[in-house]
Amino acid sequence: MKNLEFLDRLDDIAPTSILVAPQPVLSQVARDVRPEDMAAIREALPGMFSAMYKAPGIGLAAPQVGISQRFVLVDVAREDEPRNPMVLINPEIIDSSETLAAREEGCLSLPNQYAEVIRPESIRVRYRDLEGQTIEQDASDLLATCIQHEIDHLDGILFVDHLSSLKRNMIMRRLAKEQKRRR
Repeated sequence: MKNLEFLDRLDDIAPTSILVAPQPVLSQVARDVRPEDMAAIREALPGMFSAMYKAPGIGLAAPQVGISQRFVLVDVAREDEPRNPMVLINPEIIDSSETLAAREEGCLSLPNQYAEVIRPESIRVRYRDLEGQTIEQDASDLLATCIQHEIDHLDGILFVDHLSSLKRNMIMRRLAKEQKRRR
């Protein structure tokens, strides 16, 4: 993909640190990306892709690395498939199916924590790419879930915010306990 030629040498790129909940930036609404932000975004992408792939993960939102701007990385290709990286700038869901689907979700900012989340099964998303082109794309299944999950990050929402308060509190306590053990 144009502008992502660094993907061929990801092994040599240090991964950006991923923030773990409850970091304040993870619960804030990120601001829109402006044209003057693009150089800094292009500079951040190699470390962000390195972090996402090494985690391993299928999506990473800018707030997860401390950048409070509306852009996300997504790649839902399976291990046996070629990479299919996407950068979505100022993404917005413009349509979603009435049909819902439950899927187990995890998050790089809530390591080793998983829960079933119910979301629309398919969506239509509008975003800008790295060249500034506006793209509208239909997504379903895992890609739809991933895009919705990452856009939630831009709105200060974690996947656990879709759960009952009991389940959310259990996961957050378990995460805090694990983080304490790692220190």
